[in-house]
Amino acid sequence: MTQKTELLCTAASLEELQRLIDAGADAFVIGEARYGMRLPGDFTPSQIAEAAALAAPRGVRIYVSINNLIENEALAELPGYIDAVAEAGAHAIVFGDPAVLTAVRAAHPGLALHWNAEMTSTNYATANFWGRRGATRVVLARELNMEQILEAKQHTDMQVEVQVHGMTNIYHSKRYLLQSYGDHQRIVGERGLPAGELQHSKERGLYLMEAERPYERFPIFEDSNGTHVMSSGDICMLENLHELLEAGIDSLKIDGFMKSSAYNEAVVRAYRQTIEAYYADPAGYAFDESALEPIRALQDPDRELTFGFFYKEQVY
Repeated sequence: MTQKTELLCTAASLEELQRLIDAGADAFVIGEARYGMRLPGDFTPSQIAEAAALAAPRGVRIYVSINNLIENEALAELPGYIDAVAEAGAHAIVFGDPAVLTAVRAAHPGLALHWNAEMTSTNYATANFWGRRGATRVVLARELNMEQILEAKQHTDMQVEVQVHGMTNIYHSKRYLLQSYGDHQRIVGERGLPAGELQHSKERGLYLMEAERPYERFPIFEDSNGTHVMSSGDICMLENLHELLEAGIDSLKIDGFMKSSAYNEAVVRAYRQTIEAYYADPAGYAFDESALEPIRALQDPDRELTFGFFYKEQVY
């Protein structure tokens, strides 16, 4: 039997991780902000070890994100951090910077490497370049459409990971733009307060709006890695998940960033139900519309569920 596609999730805490394991997650991407960007919660090496211990009895895998922009001053501490997460029981490292790949291959050649360069992982030739250097998986850009995703899968021996649910990052700057320019522009928040009066964190509920599209709200926040602007809607590929399963996509990611544990649990259960229904009878599979109901019941009414770029023309 063909190996089932992996259902990959994020978690904000050990409690949520256990909750999502029970809901049907096969693997998790976790880490801490000094090395990984846009993670729902910080996991220190000791907490990564706890996560691995919780996951092991169920055969669930733990991947650690080191996809931050690595600066010179971080290089000295990088090998020690990689040692710590390897000892903690991580199954793979998610990376974008070659410095991470080099450090992992030098000290832990048995640790799998997942190449994730965010918006620049757009073609199979570049993926294969990193595959020849030790990467085992490519995380495809969220801006690729279905045709491009399937073409990439056909032209690489690497595992292919695709995000199927949640918000996506549309802009990142290492600069603290809210802090720096708060006096010169208006960032709309929960009560429309000027940016200078607002705390700069993802919990504060800030968003950007365009004059031409006032119905769309783009969450914006600052953290130790700079300024991030997120999508105004959430990807939801549940209805057409069978297309990715038929193509043999290796990993389907649910990103629970800036979502409640209750919402994430409902999403994971819905995707697990759909995956199992497909594998039970691929030839006779038909989507069960009721699988979407628990997600819709908890979905933020200001955030539309969309297919993202899956059925759009190439944007590059």
